[in-house]
Amino acid sequence: MSATRRGLLIILSSPSGAGKSTLAQRLRAWDPEIEFSVSATTRAARSGEEEGREYYFVDQASFKAQVADEGMLEHAHVFGNFYGSPRAPVQKAIAAGRDVLFDIDWQGAQQITNSALGAHTLSIFLLPPSIVELRNRLERRGQDDAATIARRMEKSWDEISHWGAYDFVLVNDDLDVTEAQLKTIISATRMRRSQVPGLTDHVRALQSEFEDLT
Repeated sequence: MSATRRGLLIILSSPSGAGKSTLAQRLRAWDPEIEFSVSATTRAARSGEEEGREYYFVDQASFKAQVADEGMLEHAHVFGNFYGSPRAPVQKAIAAGRDVLFDIDWQGAQQITNSALGAHTLSIFLLPPSIVELRNRLERRGQDDAATIARRMEKSWDEISHWGAYDFVLVNDDLDVTEAQLKTIISATRMRRSQVPGLTDHVRALQSEFEDLT
């Protein structure tokens, strides 16, 4: 039986500290069938990481070959290693009616939006309520030293400056409110005409039925 709808490529972007990871986890708890996109990388696996769970681990030659064959929806070179989102598992998921969640920056979002699967993307950018609060959140979570926080803050404005390229932009002042907004946006977009493959056939059947009556 074919899927009653196509899946979405849900893109979440934000500067570090704006709540993206927490909200992505909440979306998965709300609908466990939403899949995280598993990236491919040329870096070596770290202790505890498993193939296909954290990443697909490939060598540079294989990665570049996939890029050349348009096998990556998006890709980037970061700190000497390549990272990218393989196209095949995403295509398989959305054809089966399952949404795929991407936690990527504006450059990756732009590549996916401009890809052959762009018609099925939903891009959402999360803004902090203020720059002061953004810094406070980075400090409160206690994951980074002062130098790392400073680098993240320097990068934040470049990320925020691309907010206009997204379908929806939310100010994450309250996690519960933002979570509810995300659920509303996703639920509505799932019913977008491009996501319901049987609509055209249904309209044709209605037309045929109407003509039979007349």
